Amino acid sequence: IMLIQFGPGQAVVGAFDQNHMTGGMVVGLCGGYQVLGCRVADPEGIEGSAAEAKGLSLLNVETVLGGDKALNEATGTDIRTGALVRGYEMHMGKTAGPDCARPLLNLDGGRAEGAQSADGLVMGTYLHGLFAADAFRHAFLADIRSGARTRAAYEAQVEDTLDALARHLEANLDLDGLLAAAGSPRD
Repeated sequence: IMLIQFGPGQAVVGAFDQNHMTGGMVVGLCGGYQVLGCRVADPEGIEGSAAEAKGLSLLNVETVLGGDKALNEATGTDIRTGALVRGYEMHMGKTAGPDCARPLLNLDGGRAEGAQSADGLVMGTYLHGLFAADAFRHAFLADIRSGARTRAAYEAQVEDTLDALARHLEANLDLDGLLAAAGSPRD
């Protein structure tokens, strides 16, 4: 919670938000996953004083810290690519919300883990060591290189910007009057 509220953590949080606003991908592991949500609450004061903080709201989830600390080895597959994953979970509490309906991973035993935004550009999980799994890392990076996980499309952005400018000028300028004042073109 202190990462969200104070100090150098604010710069990191701002960088995540800026990256997402410009069409980039954001992946949060453990506490990073929690920060990507709408709210992190620590009603029992597990990580200091009882507190609550607003997250980035890049994922539609909320986390409430509490209960026993989970520390488990886990294996499974990445839902998007089918690549094998392995790592360990270490966290306290529960993360829930609509974006959990789009889990990132399917862990052994059929347990869904993590969450993804509707556009697939924001992802979070509690699985530490996720990127150490060669098959997952290679598939994940190949997915990025293919452009499948980006909404940053320069040509489309230019066209959209020019269309918006044209609509703005048409709505706010007397184009007929401007053309009349300019006179006919010289031959």
